[in-house]
Amino acid sequence: MQITDVRLRLIEAEGKLKAVGSITIDSEFVVHDLRVVEGPTGLFVSMPSRRTASGEYRDVAHPITSGNREMIRQSVLAAYYEKMNAAATVAER
Repeated sequence: MQITDVRLRLIEAEGKLKAVGSITIDSEFVVHDLRVVEGPTGLFVSMPSRRTASGEYRDVAHPITSGNREMIRQSVLAAYYEKMNAAATVAER
């Protein structure tokens, strides 16, 4: 499995949510609504989820193995930092 595309939209508002986006896997399968969130120990990638009738949130798509979860995390956070650096460069001009 390869992450062949990551698309993120930075969130300008103050808060824990930093970006929302999607990943493409093997140029054939897209997962939308991933989120980059600021947590107590740093940034993490939250998978798309839906609220249940009981009020809790459950992932609607997620990796099965920790290796795939880590690959997604690294790909999304690399794209996030790249986008942040590009935004900072534009702001300096």
